[in-house]
Amino acid sequence: MRFLKRKWRSITIILLSIILVIPGIFYIYTLDYYRALPIATETLNSDNVENDIQNKMIVFRPQESASGKGIIFYPGGKVDYLAYAPLMEQIAQEGYTCFLMKMSFNLAVFNQEAANKPIEKYKKIDSWYMSGHSLGGAMASIYASKHQGQIDGLILLGAYPAVDLSSSNMGMLSIYGSEDLILSKDKVEKNRSYGPTDSTYFEIKGGNHAYYGSYGNQKKDGKVIITDTEQQEITVREIVKFMKEDMEEHKKLEK
Repeated sequence: MRFLKRKWRSITIILLSIILVIPGIFYIYTLDYYRALPIATETLNSDNVENDIQNKMIVFRPQESASGKGIIFYPGGKVDYLAYAPLMEQIAQEGYTCFLMKMSFNLAVFNQEAANKPIEKYKKIDSWYMSGHSLGGAMASIYASKHQGQIDGLILLGAYPAVDLSSSNMGMLSIYGSEDLILSKDKVEKNRSYGPTDSTYFEIKGGNHAYYGSYGNQKKDGKVIITDTEQQEITVREIVKFMKEDMEEHKKLEK
């Protein structure tokens, strides 16, 4: 009996130790993330930018007339969401209201349903698009799959659909860099069958994995060939092109 008591006491101590240690290890893991550069945080000083702390999102409004389309953006894994402020601001200048979502522990996997907040609050927006970078893109695709009646399109940056959207009616734009060594190009090719029928793939020549955001270089990424400013300008150009073409496609279907 004493042997069994000692054995169970030892097992209990081990289990309690594991329960206490794992959260600590995870917390330390989340402290190591990519922080936004000063140029990104300076973007937030614009009069057209609102930091909605209660709903954990930053809203970028068009300076002139809005298109009635909203883009909800999920940041990349372990990247400060503020790093994407310059990209969001540029897209907003083209007439699209952008919502940059803050994620718990900088990991979108913990806030897959974050898009519910802007959709529920901004009733005047009549067309919604999900977007995201890397892990954020994967989580955005899952949200789009679950809410196909609400989401009109999907925009992926350095990412691929995490679920099968082949039967979906939404349009999809997938942008990736030729020098991206973090995104698996093999998985991009294999997962093409997961994309909607109306899918566009665009490769940024000289682009890498990190430069959609303004947080510097990322470990194990490809050699820098173009600047982050150039990569973001190309990204904005292709997104605007996609949005306009998708708008025309919807008009045709409505006739």
